Amino acid sequence: MELLLQVSRVLFPLLLASLLQADFEYSVQNSNFTLSEDSFIPQSKKHYLYNYERLRFRGDFTEDAFFTTLIADGVNYYSEEYVNSLDFTVIKEQHSDTPFQTQSGFKNYAAGTAYAKLYRAYAGYEDAKNRVVFGLQNIPMGVGRIWTPTNLFNPRNTYALEPDETYGVFGLSYAHYIGDTEQVNIVASQREDYSYKYALQYKSYFNFADIGVDFLHSNQTTMLGYEVEGNLGKSGVEVRSEGAYIKNDEDLLGSLYQGIIGADYAFVNSVTLTAEALFSSKIYTQKQLFEHYNSEVAANLVTSHFYTAFNLSYSYTIYLSASLLYIESFNNEGRFVSPTLTYTLNDYNSFSTGALLQQGQERYYLNWELSF
Repeated sequence: MELLLQVSRVLFPLLLASLLQADFEYSVQNSNFTLSEDSFIPQSKKHYLYNYERLRFRGDFTEDAFFTTLIADGVNYYSEEYVNSLDFTVIKEQHSDTPFQTQSGFKNYAAGTAYAKLYRAYAGYEDAKNRVVFGLQNIPMGVGRIWTPTNLFNPRNTYALEPDETYGVFGLSYAHYIGDTEQVNIVASQREDYSYKYALQYKSYFNFADIGVDFLHSNQTTMLGYEVEGNLGKSGVEVRSEGAYIKNDEDLLGSLYQGIIGADYAFVNSVTLTAEALFSSKIYTQKQLFEHYNSEVAANLVTSHFYTAFNLSYSYTIYLSASLLYIESFNNEGRFVSPTLTYTLNDYNSFSTGALLQQGQERYYLNWELSF
């Protein structure tokens, strides 16, 4: 705690001084989902129809090399049956791994419930050689499009309705740009139990690809990983790989290795194909996943040793686009299929419909996104 307090004492006076003359930009986005889905608890055999809405405000202050970003959400669920279900109890128990609460309590009303959430709140400084950020932020690690086994800060959840919606990390991140293609990143974050999580990353371009080495340590977990990303000659194919050796003190995990290989190719007719494969040296039961959904390494707990994924996207016009994600797990978990169709009416309104289909659970949704 002392380290982050000392940093805040230095950064906040500079930040307040810069805000007096800062440029300010803001945006408001409202995402409204209507969902029809099966319970993720197989024994319940229940089906729910409900509405999920998120009103998001974003404000950005900039002044010379200083910047500040605030992102806050108002979240609403509407369906008396769903908000009183065991499925929703699990959602209510999920929270950020930070030393302070980032969301309010749930306020019940009629047939729904609502709460407020601080999604991101950080300030920083950036010049040609350095970038420092302090606050509730995203820590990017890994090069995977479907899975990122090296990311123990903001892991992506491909099976979720919004895979990139992740809890913020409270801490200090620093990047030093040694050259145009070489940098060192250092992260120190504070967790819910006031312990610290540290990470060190070195990335550079070596003739044929960007290569990175990652190291992470917390009071429970140590991770050593790598990242490689580059073009396959002049073919236009972008290839990548990342891997992580993870040792965790929880009895559930112990130690394991996970790695991915993948490739992307953009065809001339606005079709983009992404392929990726994941290998895990250890697997876990659905019961273990359910019991450890708040674990630091929850995103690395999988039920199959081997997965393959293909994502195909196509832009029919500037207004209409479609995508299809297919994941095969090669065990009794079955396959995951997620088609999406999006229509962009104008700069402010877009509509999408899609599904998330997996053995034992089907989810269908309609989404209206309004931005201004």
